[in-house]
Amino acid sequence: MRAKHKLKRFLATCLILAGGLVLCMILYQFLDQILNGFMREWIERNFIYTEWMALGDAAVDGYYTQTINWRNVKELLFLGLLILVAVVVVLVRTVSILYASRQVKAAMQDAGRMIDDYMRRDREAHEVFFQGYEEISVRIVEIKADMQRKEQILREEASRKNDLITYLAHDLKTPLTSVIGYLSLMDEAPDMPAAQRAKYVHITLDKALRLEKLINEFFEITRYNLQTISLEKETVNLSFLLEQMTDEFYPLLSDHGNTIHLEVEPDASGGPLTLYADGEKLARVFNNILKNAIAYSYPGTAIAVECRTVGDQVRIVVSNRGRTIPPHKLEAIFEKFFRLDDARATNTGGAGLGLAIAKEIVTLHDGSITAVSEDEVTSFLVELPLSAKAITASRRAPGNTLPSAQSSALRSGR
Repeated sequence: MRAKHKLKRFLATCLILAGGLVLCMILYQFLDQILNGFMREWIERNFIYTEWMALGDAAVDGYYTQTINWRNVKELLFLGLLILVAVVVVLVRTVSILYASRQVKAAMQDAGRMIDDYMRRDREAHEVFFQGYEEISVRIVEIKADMQRKEQILREEASRKNDLITYLAHDLKTPLTSVIGYLSLMDEAPDMPAAQRAKYVHITLDKALRLEKLINEFFEITRYNLQTISLEKETVNLSFLLEQMTDEFYPLLSDHGNTIHLEVEPDASGGPLTLYADGEKLARVFNNILKNAIAYSYPGTAIAVECRTVGDQVRIVVSNRGRTIPPHKLEAIFEKFFRLDDARATNTGGAGLGLAIAKEIVTLHDGSITAVSEDEVTSFLVELPLSAKAITASRRAPGNTLPSAQSSALRSGR
């Protein structure tokens, strides 16, 4: 194939040179006719040397001889050669550019067809891409694998969401039917004994609260689909925020028999830890983590919340004692609509959005959130950048090397 292309280029070059020579001859004849022999006279004057040869002593008899002026001819040939070389270089360069453009265009078209074929069909890369396209094939394989992985995640999220909505819609009927039933009984029996009426009112209230919780889960799904989380940053007193969060969970902790042990280390200057962050969004993060810790902890156990500075970051660890989360579920715990328990009857967990929202908020703060579960202790680790003031104080303090937060207090029965 390459030899054929080279032969075509050689023949094209010869044809161009031959055409150029013919064009020069035609141009010469044309100019000679138009200028009435000017070209012929110019050649005779510059390249032919005419000399009178006398016969005998008399200068009357003799003849003219004409010889070529080789010096002028050589100069002309040299000039013509320079011009020819310049013309050939320009022609070759032009032809090369045009040929290269055609080759690049053809290669791009081939690559486009191969990429389209590979992306649309279930075929191996070596079956689609020609030799010489190895780098493109490797990159396209990576892109396709990444796209397939993201599509799979989206399908799984959509499936979990649809299942959750189906379960919620089904579960809405049960408390609603109970509420209607007990209210109908009390309406039909106005002389019902007070004790029995109070019992029915209590049951109806429980069912109504369950109904409210299910409706709130519906609203949570809708809000998450419609809203884009944006931050309004300001200086936040993290110590006060964590204390306030733990106080707000006192009723829920009491119902579940749990307690919270909060340990917040002050900054290097001895003052409260501060962050440049969105306080409302961070409150939502810790709210979701603490709700999850309470929901899946053993009754009567302690939930540890530890906050320390590590370099230019603050590390918050929330640990609870409960069933160990399997590794395959731990990997998906921050995905949307994921719930640890699949049973619809359980009251633990909500729509499966709390930890997903928490991760998104932490990521927007240039932080990270991870989870570890082993030996019936589950820990959520949140790392966030400190405020500029706290970083300055930390750097000024000598020997500010702090250990990482662990859940050792839980294992020691704190």
